[in-house]
Amino acid sequence: MNVDQFDFELPTELIAQSPLTDRASSRLLMMNRSSGEIEHGQFHTITQHLNPGDTLVLNDTRVIPARLFGVKRDTGAKVELLLLKNIDEDRWEALVRPGKKLHTDAVIDFGLGDEGKPDLIAIIESEGEMGARIIRFEYEGIFVEILERLGHMPLPPYIKEQLQEKERYQTVYAKHNGSAAAPTAGLHFTQALLQEIANQGVQIAYVTLHVGLGTFRPVSVDKVEEHHMHEEFYQMSQATADLLNETRRVGGKVIAVGTTSCRTLESIATKYDGVFQACEGWTDIFIYPGYTFKIVDVLLTNFHLPKSTLVMLVSAFAGTAHIQQAYQEAIDERYRFFSFGDAMLLY
Repeated sequence: MNVDQFDFELPTELIAQSPLTDRASSRLLMMNRSSGEIEHGQFHTITQHLNPGDTLVLNDTRVIPARLFGVKRDTGAKVELLLLKNIDEDRWEALVRPGKKLHTDAVIDFGLGDEGKPDLIAIIESEGEMGARIIRFEYEGIFVEILERLGHMPLPPYIKEQLQEKERYQTVYAKHNGSAAAPTAGLHFTQALLQEIANQGVQIAYVTLHVGLGTFRPVSVDKVEEHHMHEEFYQMSQATADLLNETRRVGGKVIAVGTTSCRTLESIATKYDGVFQACEGWTDIFIYPGYTFKIVDVLLTNFHLPKSTLVMLVSAFAGTAHIQQAYQEAIDERYRFFSFGDAMLLY
């Protein structure tokens, strides 16, 4: 299967540069994935497609200020780090720039004070593919507090505008620190809308998947089957497992909010043959056309980059031809695309 099948032309002006004032006022394209029929509405009209007994599954990961700017100790050259995942204690996998000049044993200083003493020191332990490095941090104090002080929100490179409020790149239910990017389909929900959904008799469940390189790593091969996903960490509580098992028992629908929730659910359903239980682990599941979904009945998602693994996932869920149709209609109707853009419901 050729990667070019998932390409499309997007006018630059349709890339949303900032979030809307009211999260739930974004637009919503709703597609019946069997017939291809399309409706348009505002995001809050999602309630029309939710029914008592259904379960809405949200990814409650929280984005950390994962972008750090420092200097290489021996040369004073400027360095940028993007933290991807916490391996253990003070060791992280990160992307580095400029990669060609940052090799094993290099030392990087962050937050240099008046006396030249850094607040945070990074030592490169080993080198990986795609510019990845394993880094060990040294510091005094609490790492999360240092990161909050020195770090920047890791907005995607296609967003050129400065984000005025850090919390606008977090979902309103973000809880567990660890992501290098937001699960953007969830950015549309407000607490009021979630309460309205709960009042309808729809259950709300949470999983955690810390978004890392696996979600936004570009596809650099020509054949889809040759791409390998990077591992990302997930967790499911017993309460969520019980709720999902009961939903399936009574015939309710499982609605995944975002590709990250979808990948988490499908990973666990594959591991345990469709019966959920409390668990945690790492997943490198790659969903593309030909995949048979085991648990997700409805998918809420944003509009994704051309030739990305996320476009491949939604094409697997709704059919490549239907997704091409939906994306073209969204372009024709001047929908806003990508992280701060509008949403699509596939049911």
